[in-house]
Amino acid sequence: QVQVVESGGGLVQAGGSLRVSCAASGSIASINDMGWYRQAPGKERELVASISSGGSTKYADSVKGRFTISRDNAKNTVYLQMNSLQPEDTAVYYCNAHIIKIGTATITFSYWGQGTQVTVSS
Repeated sequence: QVQVVESGGGLVQAGGSLRVSCAASGSIASINDMGWYRQAPGKERELVASISSGGSTKYADSVKGRFTISRDNAKNTVYLQMNSLQPEDTAVYYCNAHIIKIGTATITFSYWGQGTQVTVSS
């Protein structure tokens, strides 16, 4: 089995910083893209940032210059450093990982974490 678990959310004042982490564990052969999504109340889930296994990154326009995604392949972990947080960044942040399980050749499965709440007060 494979698990994807986020940590590090919380409450922060506008202008502050938070780092969220996501660790994948279990029968993992390799991990391709990893990403962070967020969903605010009454809104659809949106991509915040993604990173390939080689380190190529993509960001939503709304977070460019403020958020940084990184990963530690040895630990199967992806991070999202969030700076200059604003109230509109308030959402549940979800981790997504495209994982090839041991024994499944090159078949990629998409796994989601349970989400972590990030709340930014004004």
